Amino acid sequence: MAKELFLLRGLPGSGKSTLAAQLGGSLVEADKYFMQYGDYKFDASKLKEAHAWCREQVGKWMEVDNAGYDVDRIVVSNTFTQEWEMKPYYELAEKYGYRVYSIVVENRHGGKNVHNVPDEAIDRMRKRFEIKL
Repeated sequence: MAKELFLLRGLPGSGKSTLAAQLGGSLVEADKYFMQYGDYKFDASKLKEAHAWCREQVGKWMEVDNAGYDVDRIVVSNTFTQEWEMKPYYELAEKYGYRVYSIVVENRHGGKNVHNVPDEAIDRMRKRFEIKL
């Protein structure tokens, strides 16, 4: 079986987490860093830490898979509004032999963001969203 890394990109409320669950495999999101006893406790001052944790988790799973364990499908569900945010994941995938799929998830279903991200913040994300064709 081929080793696969799915990078799900999109604005809050687009359905990234829902799609990630459908894809199966090992799922990680920076948002999970902010979960405390089942409650989401976002702290903007720890956003860099959350993304570093997310990358580290992916690296650990890829390392484990190369040791013979079954971590053949990894799904990362983050906004990834800019290309440089995905670069470390591409580098990990190359190092450990994973095929990468970058999927842009659009909110065409009227989904609501579950983390109460303000509309102004979503508009800023929308304006900086990069797509490489």
